[in-house]
Amino acid sequence: MVANPQAHSRKPVFWLAMCAGLLAFCVQSGELGSSDTMHRLQTAHSFWTSEPAVFPNEYPEFGVHGRGGKLYDWYGIGQPLLMLPFDIVGTGISKLPIFRDYGDTDPTVRNIFVTYSVNILVSVLTVLVCYRFLLMLGFDVAQAIAGVLALLFCTTHLHYTQNMMENNYICLLTLTGFCFQYEWLRCGSRRALLMGSGALGLNLLTRLTTGLDLIAVGGFLVLVLWFDREGWPADSHVRTGDRTQPVERRSTAVLLAYVKGALPIYLIFLFFDRLYQFYRFGNWTTTYVHYFTIEHRLQDPTLPTKYPWETPFHVGFFGALFSPEKSIFLFDPLIVLTIAVALWAWRRFNSSQKAYVIATLTLVFAYICLYARYTVWNGNFAWGDRYVSTAAEMAAFISVPLLLKSRAELGRAIWSLGVLLIAASLAIQLASVAFWVPLEIYQIEDLGSQFVIWLRFKNIVAFAFGKMEAWGLNTDAVTYDQWDYQHITCWNFMPFVLRRAGAAPRWVVDLAFGLWGVGIASLVYSTLKLVEVYRHMVDFYHEPEYQK
Repeated sequence: MVANPQAHSRKPVFWLAMCAGLLAFCVQSGELGSSDTMHRLQTAHSFWTSEPAVFPNEYPEFGVHGRGGKLYDWYGIGQPLLMLPFDIVGTGISKLPIFRDYGDTDPTVRNIFVTYSVNILVSVLTVLVCYRFLLMLGFDVAQAIAGVLALLFCTTHLHYTQNMMENNYICLLTLTGFCFQYEWLRCGSRRALLMGSGALGLNLLTRLTTGLDLIAVGGFLVLVLWFDREGWPADSHVRTGDRTQPVERRSTAVLLAYVKGALPIYLIFLFFDRLYQFYRFGNWTTTYVHYFTIEHRLQDPTLPTKYPWETPFHVGFFGALFSPEKSIFLFDPLIVLTIAVALWAWRRFNSSQKAYVIATLTLVFAYICLYARYTVWNGNFAWGDRYVSTAAEMAAFISVPLLLKSRAELGRAIWSLGVLLIAASLAIQLASVAFWVPLEIYQIEDLGSQFVIWLRFKNIVAFAFGKMEAWGLNTDAVTYDQWDYQHITCWNFMPFVLRRAGAAPRWVVDLAFGLWGVGIASLVYSTLKLVEVYRHMVDFYHEPEYQK
């Protein structure tokens, strides 16, 4: 007989954390992944050194003038604060005698340390929060394991684990908000409310538009209350180790307690965001977009009067949904599975599962509408629509535990569709880390509109068999920027990037390949251990004693 699942619910935690950390280790390239992140790291560097946040030679391509005519970046302070301690340590490591001859060659020692440290940390914390949240939503241990693995391997979370934009940090903070504020609702823990609200407040420092995430979490709690009152099945308990209390039926009292506990925290973080804005630009009420627009109009007076919100709404809205370059259904196919399972098995969901599905799908819709008119509504140099992808992956990964939980109610067609979409999602996300993301963007400049996913698989096959030139994939645009050309014409993993750069000694490159191989082997082992735990728990849930 299998032991009680409550005793085993912590057993997967170690292997999930190991899997997340090893996956992040294996997919790193040593580069930050985007010019935006490079500038945010420079901003972090400026906090504790005499270097500026933006170097004069970068203007006018980058930077806006603020107080005293000083150049500043146009981002929130959230990600620079996250990277700050790692930047300090990484800078110290880069000055060690052993790296004297390596210098500032890309990837720099500082960048390597920052990318590995931050991405591994964020990935591990996300897994721990996600697993805890799935158990709280009423999924069993096996379903929760599957859900976490779906987030790691089958959503755009994998791509942004390699390319360190703000997305995964925002995902971590939003999931933390969902998790701990829901714990407060079910258990009455004031500490949980403070933690959840603090995470959502940090999101405001990262990107002010994550106020939508804050609203989504609040809406999730309201929906849970509403479904409970309507008599939908609620969770029997919240698996946090705390004693669960019945949810107060007077919704107004619950909402008042929520506002009293959460609103002051949100206002504190909003104040810090405004303080940072005042420090840079001398204004409490505007955002960087205002100054960004002024600078660009000075450089190009012919810009449209509505710039940077000149894009027709239908272009950005339908582009995020259906365009071959940016469609969320292509880059996060599991969102299709979420919708399909919800349509077929809605009555099987408990109140919190219903609320989460509605909240996250609404969040996706809200982000699409928010950015539909933006001049670069698709996030420009990014894998998929980076402004929407974080919300999309949160709506997508829940499909796998829902599919497993509702299998008995689903027909063969939906189950087969689910298996197909999971396999397709895994293949797409693995392909997303094979090359640096600008490759297809440059190719499309010469080839015209393309299905980016198909073009990525074509590039993988062509590069593996030495057919890039023969298949016409080494287009003129690919070679315009020599630094970019060097980085998009090799596999986007640390050992290959080091070998391509040619600055590191041969023994260092060989060591990197050796460590990478050990990391992959360890990742496979950790994943197999999780599969073993998954099967162990499935066997338990099918035992007659448990069924009773």
